[in-house]
Amino acid sequence: MATVFKNLLSNDVATTRTLLNEAIPLTGTIVSGTYSDLNIQNYQHGMFQSVYDYPVLSSSANHIFDLTYGYSDSLNDSTNTMNSKKRNIYNQMAQVLVGYDETGSIRKFDRDGDLTGGDKLDACVFINFARLLTKDEIKKGSFSLTLQSDGILPGEKTIADHGAENDYRVNSPAGEFGILYTSSAPIIPGTGVGLLYYQAGVAVLSASTDIIESASFFTGSTTLTEGREAWNISGTCDYMRHIWENDLFNNTTELNSTIYFCRINNNEFNYSSNPTYLSGSRITVKQTRDDNPVSYITTVGLYSADNELLAVAKVSEPLKKDPTNELTLRVRLDY
Repeated sequence: MATVFKNLLSNDVATTRTLLNEAIPLTGTIVSGTYSDLNIQNYQHGMFQSVYDYPVLSSSANHIFDLTYGYSDSLNDSTNTMNSKKRNIYNQMAQVLVGYDETGSIRKFDRDGDLTGGDKLDACVFINFARLLTKDEIKKGSFSLTLQSDGILPGEKTIADHGAENDYRVNSPAGEFGILYTSSAPIIPGTGVGLLYYQAGVAVLSASTDIIESASFFTGSTTLTEGREAWNISGTCDYMRHIWENDLFNNTTELNSTIYFCRINNNEFNYSSNPTYLSGSRITVKQTRDDNPVSYITTVGLYSADNELLAVAKVSEPLKKDPTNELTLRVRLDY
């Protein structure tokens, strides 16, 4: 326990933020190929489907994302399969990701992220990525999802948040989000096909022909309405997984640090509180009376205003300290 303390001034403390990124590939072989759907978990309520990277019963299985589908009240039709559940899913996702308007009504997802107007996304497929993959957030501008041809589609289509590094929205209660497009350049306003919520780790895809140019996304039939009537949510999720070719994004881990510069002047900490430092009232490291006192610094302790020990840092090797030198020890706390 220290017996001598030195106060840290404001210019002795600095803060930094470091963003660590990791590439996450989710190929179609993982999502729907390798394990013959043994890595898929369906539930009795049928409102969403969970996808794992190994068979569900394996002890090595990790949950990677959930899939579901819903539409707004404007598409309400009591004759549709799971009509109320699809509406509930859309409203649940919208109230969390988009929020409420001034009248207390749930806002709809918007093609351009403009909550006050614009073209609304009334039917959406939702991909809820696990926190295990996204960490603190998805890195802006790194997301791409490629959907393959199913024999009816003209070819594969890649959906990405092009240009989101410098062009993203902040008007969501769930944090920042970007617009998903099917082309990289030039970006044409009003051509977005979905939204990507970076901190929430949720991708919202327009459940319409502007993603895959065919209503067979839901049914293999010719009309989207037939799809809503005929398919339950699990069926839509199955189809989405089986046209899934590849998904790639970078996650982000935010590392916050506080750096303390512990400055030791030449006339400070030249004496040790170790009981063995003295022998017969004499400093054991001094050979003659005229020798300078010497100490060896091995530990830095950070104390509260009440002198309560909060953190301890160890140096790699003892540092020699005497009145002829000065030291600055840099202590970093990560959180």
